[in-house]
Amino acid sequence: MEAHYKNSYKVTEKELVSLSVYNVGYQKCDPLYQWGPGIRDHYLIHYIISGSGLYTTGGRTHTLRAGDCFLVYPNTEASYLADSADPWEYAWVGFTGSDAAIILQATDFSREKPYIQNTPCGEEIKRQLLHIYDARGNEFEHAVAMTGRLYTMLSLFMHSADKKSDAHNTVNSYVQKGIEYISSNYSYPITVEDIASYVGLSRSHLFRSFQTVLGVSPKEYLTNLRIKQSCYLLEHSDLSIMAIANSIGFDNSLYFSKTFHKKKGMSPKEFRKMTKTPSGCV
Repeated sequence: MEAHYKNSYKVTEKELVSLSVYNVGYQKCDPLYQWGPGIRDHYLIHYIISGSGLYTTGGRTHTLRAGDCFLVYPNTEASYLADSADPWEYAWVGFTGSDAAIILQATDFSREKPYIQNTPCGEEIKRQLLHIYDARGNEFEHAVAMTGRLYTMLSLFMHSADKKSDAHNTVNSYVQKGIEYISSNYSYPITVEDIASYVGLSRSHLFRSFQTVLGVSPKEYLTNLRIKQSCYLLEHSDLSIMAIANSIGFDNSLYFSKTFHKKKGMSPKEFRKMTKTPSGCV
């Protein structure tokens, strides 16, 4: 009887904000093995090494085979099911971070077509996935090594992508410029108008660009980044709540606490207590 196996590794601390590996692994599935339906809170790419199965998302089911890849988007219902006669074997990597969406926009993945058939550079992509797995570990050096190999793997998808239209590239460049400004200035009390002025767009045009590429508004992106940074400071520093609020661009600690609770479902103080055991912000 053919052996079935699963090897996976989940990172307990995600300290890199721009891009970080959430989990990585590979699995030879049993016939009709199924995950979901459910949602993930991170991006997840599977490369199918052998066999076949069904991937369902957005109300559509896709039959995929060896050499294909599929992408699970965060907070989007999905399920995948191994074939009964020829169940698939795949390698995967889950990841998150501010660079993730903008990088994926430069690949052939999209919400309308969240898979790539006969993936160019498939063998190299599989090799990079296994390299990420080999670099696993919870020391900071492991996080850097895993992320470096993830960037290399994603660059393969970018290299083989069909050329995007000039309009698409222009929108991407606006969003990238906005992200650069936010990443450099989030610790100051910047506004959406400041971001729009830096990028050279009207507020409404900037809003549409962010929604098109990232699925969130510039204000929400800024808030998400600030809250993510506050999670790190709450877990890894002894700064007061007021000092953390000031450090991430909030000039009012009560407003920071209210915003944090809305995003995380608990107060900053409660989060700090909770993260004394491995958990953290994703």
